[in-house]
Amino acid sequence: MLTRRGFRDVLGCFGTGVVLVTAESGGGPVGMAVNSFTSVSLDPPLIAFCAALTSTTWPSIRATGGFAVSILSDAQEEVCRTFSARGTDRFAGRDWARTPAGRPVTADGLGWLDCRIRTVQVEGDHELVIAEAVDWSTGADARPLIFHSGRYASLSERTHAK
Repeated sequence: MLTRRGFRDVLGCFGTGVVLVTAESGGGPVGMAVNSFTSVSLDPPLIAFCAALTSTTWPSIRATGGFAVSILSDAQEEVCRTFSARGTDRFAGRDWARTPAGRPVTADGLGWLDCRIRTVQVEGDHELVIAEAVDWSTGADARPLIFHSGRYASLSERTHAK
């Protein structure tokens, strides 16, 4: 029998990177952790992610018309956990940089993208967000934070076969 739990378990076999999606709203900075992030197109430069319909953060980000994406390193698991929790000041006690558009990004991430929302479409229990990257930069030279089978992980060092 096919179940929701079984579907989730199968999807958990696919390792994903983890990013923060942040914006500057009228009430201050807002942000959330996302592991459904992907590239869509190089020309134009498009990305996508999914936001749960139950998210209390996404509506504030969506209302700004744009957001920044911080690509997290494996040293930033605690940041990701904070941005996944409800009812906490996600921006307190950390160093933040700003994109040229003024959106907050982690000061020590692997890179960032500054994006303008192009389309938002409801699909199942999520909104599918497609956005155009209008600015970007690479950052720290480190390994990415990975989410796999319900846990955080990191890539091992690469070895080259001889």
